[in-house]
Amino acid sequence: MNWRLEHIHIAGKASGAMQSLNEARLVAGRGIEGDRYFLGTGTYSMKPGPDRQVTLIERETLEALARDHGIELTAAEHRRNLTVSGVALNHLIGQRFRVGPVLLETVRLNTPCKYLEKMTGKAVYVALLNRSGLNCRVLEGGTIRPGNPLAPA
Repeated sequence: MNWRLEHIHIAGKASGAMQSLNEARLVAGRGIEGDRYFLGTGTYSMKPGPDRQVTLIERETLEALARDHGIELTAAEHRRNLTVSGVALNHLIGQRFRVGPVLLETVRLNTPCKYLEKMTGKAVYVALLNRSGLNCRVLEGGTIRPGNPLAPA
């Protein structure tokens, strides 16, 4: 098993540019410090819930978008917090897993939205159906960095 954290991104407010981080502190029950949903300033913050604490997507999905649909979507454009590799995220529904020292629990599959198309100007909605990543809650916090392993809990 070679599951790995590739990138960390946050945005401080709704529609704000995603910032790449060399490390991030995740807080149990809250999410990633400094992120729009941690701060309550995200597009969907008026509908709070554990499913907005941390979002993940596979690097392999981004590669498939380029290969199969000719759509280049960078890790900073997809609006998910964590880009991972080596793991089929859809298989983790209802599961707990670790990213470095942090314990996450999958709440639901992430669904693509037209808002992402509007933000990027790229026709990603259909291409991301059933492969748009996961929405998770933080059960045990800690600091994560690109390169951290992911593992079942």
